[in-house]
Amino acid sequence: MSQERRTTVEDVMSTPLETIPKDASVREAARRMRDEEISALVVLTTPRSIISSTDVLDAVADGRDTSELRVSDVMTTDVETAAPELYLEEAAAMMITYGIKHLPVVDDDYVGMVSSTDVTAHLS
Repeated sequence: MSQERRTTVEDVMSTPLETIPKDASVREAARRMRDEEISALVVLTTPRSIISSTDVLDAVADGRDTSELRVSDVMTTDVETAAPELYLEEAAAMMITYGIKHLPVVDDDYVGMVSSTDVTAHLS
């Protein structure tokens, strides 16, 4: 009886990982996301952080000046992460449980990003 191999985060994660410094402007983060056609960037800080298109949208909706505003002012800190060997169903469950759309993939260091779009694309 052969058992079909289950899909892991590593199978669908985006690489290379796109990062941005915490002192970059929010406008620069928005440009990078647009140019790379992604919706989140990892910010190399401790604790682990990301800036997402939702963070940028919230700043714009609040009338904040995104050319002066720094990534560190709006980034999401202490983010949940996933191991590369985590099953895709488990990553999807984490996203639902925590109400998030992105999971940085960490294996000692960052190795990629899995998004709700990656999960949906794989399952459809």
